[in-house]
Amino acid sequence: MQKNKGTVVVGMSGGVDSSVSALLLKQQGYNVIGLFMKNWEEKDDNGVCMSAKEYEDVVKVCELLEIPYYSVNFVDEYWNHVFAHFIEELKLGYTPNPDILCNREIKFQVFFAKAKSLGADFLATGHYCQIGGTKDSPVLLKGTDPGKDQSYFLYTIKEKTLKEVLFPVGHLTKSEVRKIAEEHGLSTAEKKDSTGICFIGERNFKNFLSNYIPYEKGQFMTVDNKVVGYHEGMAYYTIGQRKGIGLGGPGEPWFVVGKNAETNTVYVAQGTDHPALYSDTLTASDISFVSDVEMTFPMQCKAKIRYRQSDQDCIIEKENNGILTVRFLRPQRAITSRQSIVFYREEECIGGAMIIKSGPTYFELNKKIEDSSICD
Repeated sequence: MQKNKGTVVVGMSGGVDSSVSALLLKQQGYNVIGLFMKNWEEKDDNGVCMSAKEYEDVVKVCELLEIPYYSVNFVDEYWNHVFAHFIEELKLGYTPNPDILCNREIKFQVFFAKAKSLGADFLATGHYCQIGGTKDSPVLLKGTDPGKDQSYFLYTIKEKTLKEVLFPVGHLTKSEVRKIAEEHGLSTAEKKDSTGICFIGERNFKNFLSNYIPYEKGQFMTVDNKVVGYHEGMAYYTIGQRKGIGLGGPGEPWFVVGKNAETNTVYVAQGTDHPALYSDTLTASDISFVSDVEMTFPMQCKAKIRYRQSDQDCIIEKENNGILTVRFLRPQRAITSRQSIVFYREEECIGGAMIIKSGPTYFELNKKIEDSSICD
């Protein structure tokens, strides 16, 4: 008989990744408990509670695997620590990332504490990440599947927490996970991946936000301060956005290049590669490194300013007031305030920070040169 490796609570979402995580851990000899989080209360068009549907899938999987399962309600915690903050940031004209905040405040804080209260030695999730290093000094690694790697969303996990976390599917590709689920008769094998806002799902973003942020029309303005149209609310637009702007006319497509919350203005420019979209520096705060070892600066590494981006070479400089200045070797497109910049050394995610703002765009730098030439 296989030796029991300890008790692990698996965060069960009703999806295939957490289902296979529970299966693999049981096969490896762990005492597995399934734990479902209810973080959002809403009914679909047929009046059925959406979280109840997900819990039904959790029950099916856990009963098939013959493991105990429970449900916990974190609706208030999610609202107070994630969603309310998300809405307030949007009102201020920023584009926050609720998935990162959800992982920090809910999954690896209140949910982690709940797992420990149930006697768990480990908390496991279906994230596509891996843990390397040693038992005493673990490091966070990218998932094997480059198209599914989720280390970007987990950079706020600290080393002491990582010692008690497992990522059972991080070494697998998504197709391999689905194949395992199918081979073992898991009902979630062909279930569609969840997308959209963390725990809220995919939906019409503008219609959803209108329930929480009132429409406040304002001007679409070019970088040369010419009014070219009117928007329905600054919160519904983000830097680099093309779709849904509603500006036509001759020439190349329009893109959002900036926002001014005080005047409720959304700045736009024509062209995918307009210089107003590019900068090679940014500043960031709310620094979070995985390791307890103090970092030395300046530091050369790679970084991502959005989830799907490839790693970019950069140099990090730290100022005395806890602000990072990041300089990229190549200009970056659509650097967005309140998004996260996440740092890497090869496959290791070493940490990240919250973007305050980009440095001068190439449009601003060129204009400064032109203005200087006129003065001369």
